[in-house]
Amino acid sequence: MEAKSQPQASGADAPTIGTVSLDVAKDVIEAAERRATAIDTPMVITVANSEGNLVAQHRMDDAWLASVDISRNKAYTAAALDMPTHELADPTQPGGSLYGLQNTDQGRMVVFGGGYPLIRDGEVVGAIGVSGGAVDQDMDVAEAGVSRFNELTS
Repeated sequence: MEAKSQPQASGADAPTIGTVSLDVAKDVIEAAERRATAIDTPMVITVANSEGNLVAQHRMDDAWLASVDISRNKAYTAAALDMPTHELADPTQPGGSLYGLQNTDQGRMVVFGGGYPLIRDGEVVGAIGVSGGAVDQDMDVAEAGVSRFNELTS
């Protein structure tokens, strides 16, 4: 299973935007769920495309309802800013260069760990967001998904 590219515009020379197929998203989610099960923490796992739009989302039994939106917004943030969400924690503190970022984009920006871009050939083609545990647990589970994505696309 490989991530697919979809044409952005018609024509032979049109640029393409890489994306994450549903099959790849489901495989990434399965890997993340295995890690969440191993650490005994129910999670919500979301995979988004390069624009931050939902490709797939999975809520494990007993995962918090609030984690549905949080995981989706973590994936959105990682895709929108091309960076892991934990890297936003320090610059968004009072006095930081990005202070207030979490209040922008209709409140969708998440500035704590658990969201990672999915990168293929140096291009962000999607993102994963995980919520349901402590931040370090969310990051751990998301990293399992990123590792699986890298295995599938390398």
